[in-house]
Amino acid sequence: MDALWLGLSNLLQPAVMLALGIGAIGGLMIGAIPGIGPAIAIAILLPATVFLDDLVSLVLLLGVYGSSMYGGAIPAILINTPGTPVNALTTYDGYAMTQRGEAGRGLSLAYSASFFGGSFSILVALSALILFGPYLRDLGALFGQRDIFMAALLGAVLLILAHRQTMVIAALLFGIGFMISLIGRQSLKRIDRYTFDFEYLYAGFNLIVVIVGIFAISQALYLLTGKDADPPEARMKGGLFRGLGELRKYKIVATISAAYGTVMGIIPGVGEFVAQFFSYSTARFLSKTPTQFGHGAPEGLIASETANNAVPAAAMIPLLALGVPGEALTAMMMVVFFDAGIKPGPDIFENSSDFLFSLFIALLIVNILVVITLMFCTKYIAKMVYIPNRFLGGLILMLSFVGVFSIRNSFADCIFASLFGFFGFVLRRLDWPLVPLVLGLVLGSIMVERLTAGASQITSAADLVNRPVSGLLAGVILVIILATITAGIFRRYRRL
Repeated sequence: MDALWLGLSNLLQPAVMLALGIGAIGGLMIGAIPGIGPAIAIAILLPATVFLDDLVSLVLLLGVYGSSMYGGAIPAILINTPGTPVNALTTYDGYAMTQRGEAGRGLSLAYSASFFGGSFSILVALSALILFGPYLRDLGALFGQRDIFMAALLGAVLLILAHRQTMVIAALLFGIGFMISLIGRQSLKRIDRYTFDFEYLYAGFNLIVVIVGIFAISQALYLLTGKDADPPEARMKGGLFRGLGELRKYKIVATISAAYGTVMGIIPGVGEFVAQFFSYSTARFLSKTPTQFGHGAPEGLIASETANNAVPAAAMIPLLALGVPGEALTAMMMVVFFDAGIKPGPDIFENSSDFLFSLFIALLIVNILVVITLMFCTKYIAKMVYIPNRFLGGLILMLSFVGVFSIRNSFADCIFASLFGFFGFVLRRLDWPLVPLVLGLVLGSIMVERLTAGASQITSAADLVNRPVSGLLAGVILVIILATITAGIFRRYRRL
């Protein structure tokens, strides 16, 4: 309990509270703008975190991460355009409510469901820390270098398999990211890897430069080369406090959806989309009026928004416990950990338990702050929907280059960010996923570092799996791959 109070006191510093408020409100406004989303916002903010205190930096990013999906529901419900990709399912029933004059009810239900889902997963995480904290500290003795390597490999496998329709492409992009992570001078033996005698590459690519290029600059180019949208203006009727009471009528659906989001968030590489799919399908199965789904069913809207907002807090668990990011946003936060000299993993429970409490309490405060803001300021935040795309593209491009140059005052950083931005733009045009590329870069560096550190204990491939944890993880990887192959063969056989 001492760690809990210390974590709370860490948050009461003026700079931390200011960063929390800026991140929460900023993420809310960014989520309401179609075409940006939290990944681009965090990518733009990353260069600034170099100059901020560790906790201030992480709280700022957590604010954006935890609030953006609230804002993303606004355009999804009002103009049938999701503010963030994970709000796509919200359009099914949310926009139908707007069409029949219930925009206020739809927004109120979305806010209430989002708050319930986010709070549910945060309280689960905090309860686990309080009840099992002493036992979690013992994880450090169980996890060696090879075990962390296998955990990262499991995350990579789950990430690739999560892209069912583009599995080969996801594997290819993950491999490219992995190759990029190898570039640089190996510190122990001073071996140059893919540097081609270019001094800039001796230290490898700066993660912030790559992320800003892949996410922010590529999106800026995408917006600049597209057309400005002119969405119709929707009128909001009905009080926004109504959903807080109405959610009680659907408490079973909300609880099941929050549980799905929490569980799916913990599993690396799965995330919001799978959680939403299971939640929406379950809600439809349990509903007395399943035909209403897709036509303004409140259960559908609740299932979608509860599930996707339960994921962020849960996704922090594999990042903090194993040092394995599950998706792009937690991978970006991993960069802040790296810069601060903090290594997420089992040892963090022993050395920085108060820091963990600070992060989860910060997420809880974000949820409270955001839902209060939305109840009173939705009509003003909704105006963000109508900002022209090309103006946004120019603004993102300017902020990206200013941020990248400020890291090391290097024009070379700007050039490489541009190259990665153009590559990301091509991927967007091809409709290929960006996340495997970034996670390949982050997980690749983790895998290489852990494998190198444990090299003295490895004389054959069998040594990778001769520990209890690494052997168990290898078994899980094998079972998942065999199950996926079997399911694919079965589906193909059934079509014949």
